[in-house]
Amino acid sequence: MPKDRKLLFVIADGGHVRFVRPGEDNALRSDAANALRSDAALDSFTAHKQSTDLRSDRPGASYHTGSSAHHALAPRHDPHVLEKERFARAVADQLNAARAVGAFDELVIVALPHTLTAIRQELDTITDARIIGTLHKDLTKIPDEELWPHLRAWVRPVHRAIS
Repeated sequence: MPKDRKLLFVIADGGHVRFVRPGEDNALRSDAANALRSDAALDSFTAHKQSTDLRSDRPGASYHTGSSAHHALAPRHDPHVLEKERFARAVADQLNAARAVGAFDELVIVALPHTLTAIRQELDTITDARIIGTLHKDLTKIPDEELWPHLRAWVRPVHRAIS
């Protein structure tokens, strides 16, 4: 009898992540409402902050010689982009740690392309090798009971011994 593999779905965007697993009895059945369940969720502390709250002060100013006009300098980096990259690193760190303790055998990452790329860049090679699929969608706001149509292709039915 084949060994049941531990499958983990990571559903993320730039500021939110959910870790979703197939239910105990994930055999293909008519009531897909209980087929998937969230194990944990994480939200970025800075996901909804304004740019002014994310950086220390206003950008510097420049002026031209012989003129009294000042021009604001654009910041080198968008604070929201930097925070999304930091969050992606935190998600990858959590996945690396979970893989190290055997929390999953197979991994599917569901995120928009830029978030997916940011997470994958931070995964170690062993964790990255566990990825069996990716989906370029933002499903972070979809409740568990509505995830089945999007994710069922990766869920294998549980093998039960006949008694």
